[in-house]
Amino acid sequence: QVQLVESGGGLVQPGGSLRLSCAASRSSFSIYDMGWYRQAPGKQRDMVATITSGGSANYADSVKGRFTVSRDNANNTVYLQMNSLKPEDTAVYYCKMYRGYITYWGKGTLVTVAT
Repeated sequence: QVQLVESGGGLVQPGGSLRLSCAASRSSFSIYDMGWYRQAPGKQRDMVATITSGGSANYADSVKGRFTVSRDNANNTVYLQMNSLKPEDTAVYYCKMYRGYITYWGKGTLVTVAT
């Protein structure tokens, strides 16, 4: 069973930065596409950023220019660098690992942007 463990969440003031990490237990990590999703209270889970096995990134319009997704295949880890954070970025952030019909999710890490 694959495990995805997110870390790096916490409380940050508006305008601040955080870097989320997601470590995967699977040794074949490099062949999977990876994604970051978020879910605010009372809302659906939405895509934030994705990165393919080849390193191509895609972002939600709301985070373009502020967030950067990257991956370290040697350490089976995907990152989400979040800058210029806004209160509306407050959510539980989930890591997703997928390939074809196979999908794995982490348990999430809470990001709270508030004064």
